[in-house]
Amino acid sequence: METFDVVVIGAGAAGMMCAIEAGKRGRSVLVIDHAKAPGEKIRISGGGRCNFTNTGASIHNFLSANPKFALSALRRYRPRDFIALVERYGIAYHEKTLGQLFCDGSAKQIITMLLTEMKAAGVTLRLETSVESVAKAVSGFEVSLSSGKVACASLVVASGGKSIPKMGATGLGYDIAKQFGLNIIETRPALVPLTFEAGMLARLTPLSGVALDAVVGHGKTKFQEGMLFTHRGLSGPSILQISSYWREGDEIRVDMAPGVDALAALKTARTATPRQAVATVLATLLPKRVAQVIAEEEAPDKGNIADCSDKVLGRLASAVNAWTFKPVGSEGYRTAEVTLGGVDTEALDSRTLEAKAVPGLFFIGEVVDVTGWLGGYNFQWAWASGWSAGQSV
Repeated sequence: METFDVVVIGAGAAGMMCAIEAGKRGRSVLVIDHAKAPGEKIRISGGGRCNFTNTGASIHNFLSANPKFALSALRRYRPRDFIALVERYGIAYHEKTLGQLFCDGSAKQIITMLLTEMKAAGVTLRLETSVESVAKAVSGFEVSLSSGKVACASLVVASGGKSIPKMGATGLGYDIAKQFGLNIIETRPALVPLTFEAGMLARLTPLSGVALDAVVGHGKTKFQEGMLFTHRGLSGPSILQISSYWREGDEIRVDMAPGVDALAALKTARTATPRQAVATVLATLLPKRVAQVIAEEEAPDKGNIADCSDKVLGRLASAVNAWTFKPVGSEGYRTAEVTLGGVDTEALDSRTLEAKAVPGLFFIGEVVDVTGWLGGYNFQWAWASGWSAGQSV
């Protein structure tokens, strides 16, 4: 039986970072993954350019049953640390918006960088290798693989969540956690498009493909970014962000003309251009197709803006600045960028990511109940949690 100091399950962002750091410390490290290639989520992220971190990443950008858990790792390994690594490899990058950093070229540059670092650290990588079982041994763990058994003193679970199953996502990490008595915070799709019920979908189908800037809110949480009408419901950055907070039965509130007082604008138009059609006036505030749908729904019997009473103008303004509706669901793990929930952080040491009750067992990255906002935050958690565990395995 082969023996390693460390076995890392998962050749994603967190797993590779952990392996690099452990290898630098002189540990013998084996990274295994059932996929044909490493870092597949890195490869597809950011439209193929990899939104590899966010310069403003802080504890406030993450969701968890224990909101302060991620603080230690995020402080120990900061965005500037990963940026320094990227710059050392001469990878050109740019800030797109809101602190989001993307490669100028391909996301494959980040994967190549990590693989080069792993090789330099003496890490062994085995792809197309699946985990069949894990067992506690006298001095560590025995892992049965599709290629045979290996033994290790430290076992790191970096297998990710359930999002994007077509790329091979499974619940393996949760199964291992439960096997060793760790609690799992209920998982659900996050950073995912939301869907309409059939009747609403039929009414809004003409808007499919229309994009606009919007403030999307759930309770006291709001995001102002792009929103996109789809053939299933709504998507775009603002919707993906709020999806992490939304639950079935909850309302979503949308302001489709941020910074504009729609009621005041409509009243001004009624006085200044009374013969303009309602949809024409609304089109000065919104995309033409959205304006047309709102006019047809809220003022179906009104031809010109002059025909609208204050009450009708109020309905039109609410549809613009305070559209409230209940999504019927989400598109699920199929299109979710990440998984909300996961291994309960109460069971883990926040500094090392080691299971408190199972010495030598570590959980890092998406499999843990730490979920970031859209915009490079989840990668920063992967780097930080992987780095932190790498100092201790």
